[in-house]
Amino acid sequence: MIRLSTEPFEPGAELTAFCAGRTESGAVASFVGIARADAGQTTALELEAYPGFTEVEIGRTAETASERFSLHDVLIVHRHGQIAPGEPIVLVATAAAHRREAFEACDYLMDYLKSRAPFWKKEHGPAGARWVEPTARDLDDIARWD
Repeated sequence: MIRLSTEPFEPGAELTAFCAGRTESGAVASFVGIARADAGQTTALELEAYPGFTEVEIGRTAETASERFSLHDVLIVHRHGQIAPGEPIVLVATAAAHRREAFEACDYLMDYLKSRAPFWKKEHGPAGARWVEPTARDLDDIARWD
């Protein structure tokens, strides 16, 4: 399931629901990304998305991950709009028969979300606002999957 939200979400509750009733999955791996304050330099994070389009694009990559890593299921909850420091931005959870596939799929999906997903990211702070692009490290991380 892919879900975009402008509202805060509770990662623990989402993960509990995702795990419920899984009798064939031997592993669930998850990642939660949280907005940083960067020592007071970021007072808000703003993510722009195109609802409808963004979910479809993320869904394509989730399908690729499901096939590549033999996943039983995927959950991606991603915020957009204004996000305060300390609030969750993203939750990725993957269910598979074995831990290695679940871990690798979760890592793969996060690398995609960080570098290629159709979001536009702006940080707001005391010095003003600035658009944020993927870093060289982000691009190296995603390149290892090609």
